[in-house]
Amino acid sequence: MHEYEDRGVCGQKARRPGLDRLMADARRKKFSVVLVAAFDRIARSTRNFLQIIDELDSLGIEFISRREGVATGGPMGRLFVTIISAIAELEKSLTVERVKSGMRRARLEGRQIGRSRLDVDRGQVVQDRRTGMSLTQVASKHSISRASVCRLMHEANRVVIGAEKPTAEILGQEFQL
Repeated sequence: MHEYEDRGVCGQKARRPGLDRLMADARRKKFSVVLVAAFDRIARSTRNFLQIIDELDSLGIEFISRREGVATGGPMGRLFVTIISAIAELEKSLTVERVKSGMRRARLEGRQIGRSRLDVDRGQVVQDRRTGMSLTQVASKHSISRASVCRLMHEANRVVIGAEKPTAEILGQEFQL
């Protein structure tokens, strides 16, 4: 008995390290049954799910789902697998649509979605860094991450083309280069 896992990988992807190992071992005939906790653990789309089931079936490997209590051994099992897979895909699509709808409504109501903007004097961060302060010193002084200092410096280094003297612009503030 062997356990195949995909930690931190979206189940929506057709190619996943754990699933790829499972299918490779199935082709080598290392087992005769695949037992999963639930259908949606193997694939999120009906099409991808049925492709996996078809390949396992062609290799003579039975697929069993513990939660749904269904095995693909016979025609009724195959019917249940198809129906439950379609319902799981519908459920996922409805969830995605509800989330998108909620985000649209929040935007229309003027609510911020995601992280709030950095509350820092961007010009001062750039100036401090350009006067020779280290990334760590600038980050500590302004209570921001080193990555934020780098990002602000990158934004500041975008030169405004067409100006008589080269300038950089950060949120509407211009700096002479």
